[in-house]
Amino acid sequence: MRKNQSAIRDLSTIKDFIRWTFSRFQNADLFYGHGTDNAWDEAVQLVMGTLKLPLDFDRDMLDCALTIDEKKRILKCVHTRITKREPLPYLLGEAWFMGLPFKVTKDTLIPRSPIMALLESEFSPWLKNYPLDILDMCTGSGCLGITAALTFDDAQVDITDISEQALVVANENIVRHQVEDRVNAIHSDMFTSLLGKRYDLIICNPPYVDANDFACTPKEFHNEPELALTSGHDGLDFTHDFLAQVANYLQDDGILVYEVGNTEVALQEAYPDTPFMWVELEQGGNGVFILTKEELSKLLQEQK
Repeated sequence: MRKNQSAIRDLSTIKDFIRWTFSRFQNADLFYGHGTDNAWDEAVQLVMGTLKLPLDFDRDMLDCALTIDEKKRILKCVHTRITKREPLPYLLGEAWFMGLPFKVTKDTLIPRSPIMALLESEFSPWLKNYPLDILDMCTGSGCLGITAALTFDDAQVDITDISEQALVVANENIVRHQVEDRVNAIHSDMFTSLLGKRYDLIICNPPYVDANDFACTPKEFHNEPELALTSGHDGLDFTHDFLAQVANYLQDDGILVYEVGNTEVALQEAYPDTPFMWVELEQGGNGVFILTKEELSKLLQEQK
């Protein structure tokens, strides 16, 4: 409390609060991995985001003095970030993905999927034909499906999630990015609400964190919905069920783009004869594979 009173009394400008926030973060042993990777960038984003100012704000304006209410809002965010290890995007209610803002809440994962790199390249060279029908399963905030719709502007996109609360957020992002006519949010437990549908492209960033990894993750990750992160002891419960069905929902030339992160090794051990195409991602990240309809159909036959 005394630190806050001192900050309100002694700090004046935007620049003051960025410097002060940085110092607090430096001494707080925080984990950075939800939009920034260091204390300085996190401090800048917290202060500017709390003030609803752009990151490219005129430098000369950083000497502007803040009101008492603005100071208190910043101090509250800093306090919550440090004491509760709450990821910054939840404090700001917004995260950025492929250069676009998305609303996020604690009902959704914070967007960070490396599938973004494949969207930027329009899934070349793996996607043979222009996708007219796309599915984004386990959509959360809707970031993958919405950016897919903006990338392929003639496509119809279904985004699905088992969480009704997440779909409320996704629908807000659909409206925000003005794709209501092409993106349809569907409440579905895996494929249960999609019977009879076929897609040219299926994207899925499912729960895949194994029990040991989840127990060892920084506290920040435990603020995200566990339902969207974990999937059994080895992280593969969802994936086993998914791979047993997905071939039935792809067009003949369709492909699956799927993320399993660090569970990549366990997946390969579970399916030693499946020719997973593991994608090398220039911007980092791992555990993204691609399979064709033909390969998935063969896997389905082997499992019968």
